Amino acid sequence: MYAIVEIAGQQFKVAKDQKVYVHRLQEEEGAKVSFSKVLLLDSEGTVTVGAPAIEGAEVTAKILGHLKGDKVIVFKKKRRKGYKKKNGHRQFLTEIQIESIAASGAKKKVAAKKAAPKKEKVVKQTKVATKEAPAKKVAKADDLKKIEGVGPKAAEAMINAGLDTFAKVAKADSKKIAEILTEASSRLAHLVTDTWPKQAGLAAEGKWDELKELQDRLDGGVEK
Repeated sequence: MYAIVEIAGQQFKVAKDQKVYVHRLQEEEGAKVSFSKVLLLDSEGTVTVGAPAIEGAEVTAKILGHLKGDKVIVFKKKRRKGYKKKNGHRQFLTEIQIESIAASGAKKKVAAKKAAPKKEKVVKQTKVATKEAPAKKVAKADDLKKIEGVGPKAAEAMINAGLDTFAKVAKADSKKIAEILTEASSRLAHLVTDTWPKQAGLAAEGKWDELKELQDRLDGGVEK
């Protein structure tokens, strides 16, 4: 029996007792995790394909440890500009072991039904001409992409969650930011947010030189 399941934005073909390296998960070592986005299931030759996921199917696993992958060299160069930049990157990974694959039995999230609004008596009133209040000016959000590791999708997720300025991101907890990204999209779950509040604090104070020095010291979002 095997399954194809999506974990932290990646798809894996897994079987029981198999060990897999995935993008960094937020849970601690030894914790058990479950994944309900099962795309395909093969049970004794019977293949079930989801649309896109199989309802009720679930894969459970145990976190064996957190580690970093092999270093990848990132080299940037601009012709005739005298610009060269060389950085190393090591991806943060989590090693998990598949414990079980269930074709059904996963807990379903049931949305609470909203109570129907009570009907109120309508009292007719004479219309009085009033001047419309001027529209409030909406403050423009900061360019959160200036924080290393924040792309367009991550910036959109934080803005939608109310973290639309450097000052707000600086006051936020890095774990809370990671939860916001994971809820917005599984493809953002692997991002390391440990230094984002610190970077945002420097940006909010206009300390751009200090921010650049900090970002030059970062390796995969972690300060060396």
